Amino acid sequence: MLPSRSHLFNKGVVVVKKFYFGGQAVVEGVMMRGRETVVTAVRRPNGEMVIDTQPLPRLYTGRMRKAPLIRGVIVLIEALVLGIKTLLHSANISLEEEDEEISGWLLWLILAGSLAFAVALFFIVPLFLTSLLNLESSPLFSLIAGLIRVAIFITYLKLMTLVPDIKRVFAYHGAEHKAVNAYENGVPMEIEAVRGYSKTHVRCGTSFMFMVLIISIFVFALIGLHTTWLMVLSRIVLIPVIAALSYEAIYFSSRHTDNSLVRAIITPGLWLQSLTTREPDDSQIEVALAALKKVVEAEETEQSEGTEQPEDIQQPEEAQPSF
Repeated sequence: MLPSRSHLFNKGVVVVKKFYFGGQAVVEGVMMRGRETVVTAVRRPNGEMVIDTQPLPRLYTGRMRKAPLIRGVIVLIEALVLGIKTLLHSANISLEEEDEEISGWLLWLILAGSLAFAVALFFIVPLFLTSLLNLESSPLFSLIAGLIRVAIFITYLKLMTLVPDIKRVFAYHGAEHKAVNAYENGVPMEIEAVRGYSKTHVRCGTSFMFMVLIISIFVFALIGLHTTWLMVLSRIVLIPVIAALSYEAIYFSSRHTDNSLVRAIITPGLWLQSLTTREPDDSQIEVALAALKKVVEAEETEQSEGTEQPEDIQQPEEAQPSF
């Protein structure tokens, strides 16, 4: 089975759309994201699997989602909003409390708190620590702050691996990667066929975060040294710019993995995935496959029911990050 392709016939010419699926590990489950649909598969304590299929909001599927640079910002918003929403949903199901509604204010409160914590830990703290050195060179200041940022990030991931519940999420993360890798290599969507595939993936959110940390070094070096409050402000307002550049870097590298220079650039991000993924068991792979099969089925149904395209063009490839 090849990456999802919808074939539309227009005056005898086949118009092909190619799409690479992405996903995210959640509590006792996996979320898979398609063009128009998001599917979350979660394992209950009694072993039963619950599969939830939802249409994606227009923001995540419109033309702006495909525009260079802008799409990186939208991906960041999507990862935060959709990611937290599916995490809370899966947590309710895994605790057999799926009847509880996730209120909008609670979602935004968690989102704001998570974002504030991430900005403070990975951007503001390195800034203040580096300021203690009284450096006068902007490139050197940015480089040292960047190295501190990477060290904090690795330490944070290391600490997360000590939490038993997080270990299980990381195992589902590995299952999600195995399923996507197997699918993109055209093998049958069966546990035996998928089990041997890698638990790392070039479009992983871990690699994306590492790219954010590296690109921020160059962006902040260009900004230069200013008063403390201006530098703090720059660390906040430039996050969308850094996210946009980082997404384009991941987007490009995922299509040129055969290039030795690209491989050298993305290798550290792949190494870091050894912290955010674990080898899954067969039951976890089964959940990942259930989510992937369902989203592929939903996408194929939507494409077959869609209208024919008026123009004879080759559609560009689309790819989703795999968080």
